[in-house]
Amino acid sequence: MRLKMCSIHVKDPAAAHAFYTEILGFETLMAMPEYNLFIIKDPGADNNSSPGLLLEPSDNPIGANYMNAVYQAGMPAVVLGVPDVRAEYQRLLAAGVTFKSEPAEDPSGVSAVFDDGCGNFVQLHQD
Repeated sequence: MRLKMCSIHVKDPAAAHAFYTEILGFETLMAMPEYNLFIIKDPGADNNSSPGLLLEPSDNPIGANYMNAVYQAGMPAVVLGVPDVRAEYQRLLAAGVTFKSEPAEDPSGVSAVFDDGCGNFVQLHQD
């Protein structure tokens, strides 16, 4: 058994797809704009070996309520692994991404949280 796909609710799947691919560097696994369906995958990953991340429309009231409550609580909706959080922080800052704070280290490692502009906080965690 393996993880096939998971999702995060977003305000606008097409805008989220642009952010996650153009700014963060993920690749498109599936894009069907006519159905508001966008799934991304890890850069360079084989389509069969990497789980997809569905950029789920928050047009359902339950999804919207969940997305908004998680955001208002300041909780990350997803955690992304990177080799060097501080370097990624600098790269994303230069690209205009808004962070909640500078990278910090705790017993779990180095991490930083940014706003994806699509209704979510996203945590970067050092691999």
